[in-house]
Amino acid sequence: MSVRKSDDFAADVERQFEWYAINASWEVAVHCLDAVEATCQLFGQHPQLGPPGGFTHPRLREWRFFVVFRPFTKHVLFYEVTGDDAVMRRAMHGHRDLPRRLIEPPGSG
Repeated sequence: MSVRKSDDFAADVERQFEWYAINASWEVAVHCLDAVEATCQLFGQHPQLGPPGGFTHPRLREWRFFVVFRPFTKHVLFYEVTGDDAVMRRAMHGHRDLPRRLIEPPGSG
């Protein structure tokens, strides 16, 4: 199964990378990016690994989620399985108002 990354997902990951580069260090930012990528690769092998999100919004109903590998476990990746693809939809800190934030464009809030 292939893993595709939506534009919103890429924007979310880029914003998180920039935050770590500014507020922690370049090394931490790269480590976070590597952890996100390793987590994404796992979905190519095991697309049903993450549980359903349980969201009621029609656009989010089929989305699944999984936390990023250590030490970035406060970050959650949202994806859906469509045909032969695991489509990465969003990447977000888990302490957000997720049902509301997931339907907003990246960077709005």
